[in-house]
Amino acid sequence: MFEDINELSVKPEVGNSTKPLLPAVPSSEVYLEDCVKALKRFNDNHFDLAIVDPPYGLERFKKGGSHVNKHGSEKGQWNNEKPTKEYFDELKRVSTNYIIWGANYYPEHIGKSRGFIVWQKPYMDGMHTMGNCELAFTSFDCNARSIPINRATENRIHVTQKPIALYRWLLKNYAKEGNKILDTHLGSGSIAIACYDMGFDLTGYEIDKEYFDAAVKRLDNHKKQLTFI
Repeated sequence: MFEDINELSVKPEVGNSTKPLLPAVPSSEVYLEDCVKALKRFNDNHFDLAIVDPPYGLERFKKGGSHVNKHGSEKGQWNNEKPTKEYFDELKRVSTNYIIWGANYYPEHIGKSRGFIVWQKPYMDGMHTMGNCELAFTSFDCNARSIPINRATENRIHVTQKPIALYRWLLKNYAKEGNKILDTHLGSGSIAIACYDMGFDLTGYEIDKEYFDAAVKRLDNHKKQLTFI
């Protein structure tokens, strides 16, 4: 777990005048832990919004397949198995609302929605080894939406890394001020950067130590860069 050591709690002075409250620094709590076990510790609807990107269970990520398991490595087979029914049950129990990427891979677990999100990938046009869009299920009773976002120049540390701009768009359009955000599969940590920049408290989980360490380092470096702006 890491927390921002610069978190401040400033109380107004007693008397006729008060000092203005300083802006709250968002809390980023991420854990190297199995998310299903962790979610069992929370009460119902503890989180306001979960934004998750679980493994899709794609056979191509097996060793020797058309794609390596990690970015530039065949170590592990993390994306071969879909999450269990228990995972989805716990996710829905602890979250008031949720956005689930890879929705087309879990129809038996997520049900129906009219509020789907389509992430269009303009940079993928003309490429035939991967799709040029991804689908996300949402629990919101709203119209379906699509958003075209490129990966821009972000350095990739995860083979399924999503751009920070995509998470900023999700938070802007689906989260409310003060919402507590959950991510059960932290991966590259893009959501952690977006939450930090936009002032949302995040609780995240990652079971792979290599990705966990890389995501923590990525967020720490992002915070350091902001201090020089």
